[in-house]
Amino acid sequence: MTTSLPVPIEFDVPQGWRPASPDEAGAPGAAFVALHFSPDAGFTANITVDGEYRPDPATLPEIADESVHSMGAVSRTPVTVTDRSETGSTDAPGLAQTLAFSTVVGGQHHDLVQSQVYLSMLDVHDPHKRVVIRLVLTSSAAQHPDVLADFQLLVRSVRPGGSATQ
Repeated sequence: MTTSLPVPIEFDVPQGWRPASPDEAGAPGAAFVALHFSPDAGFTANITVDGEYRPDPATLPEIADESVHSMGAVSRTPVTVTDRSETGSTDAPGLAQTLAFSTVVGGQHHDLVQSQVYLSMLDVHDPHKRVVIRLVLTSSAAQHPDVLADFQLLVRSVRPGGSATQ
């Protein structure tokens, strides 16, 4: 079941990517999914966007750690954080991290890389409510260098707005 984001955002989808139904793409909890036009060795790079209210005091690094733990539980393989950095400002904090892991998709083993970006935003209607938006690029390890720049363009285009652009 596709979910919506707790606050509206807009972003630009780079060329070479096409929006897809989250349910059909196997990401039912996502608010938005884009698939790359060129699969690599049977794996299609994808970008997902989701988010949730986080009324708890968890920091972005703690939230990112939760994601690593959840991913390890789902993939049942070790997940390695290969890079992590805090970004943004005090008013608009962010965190980026890169994960490496392996999985089997369609009976085929894949070494994957996932770039995750967490953006903390305040609800414009109630500034006491914090929302964390998560943007995720998942690709084969071999294709990651080629699609990372596209993901970075999408992340840089995120802005408050009506709804995600396609």
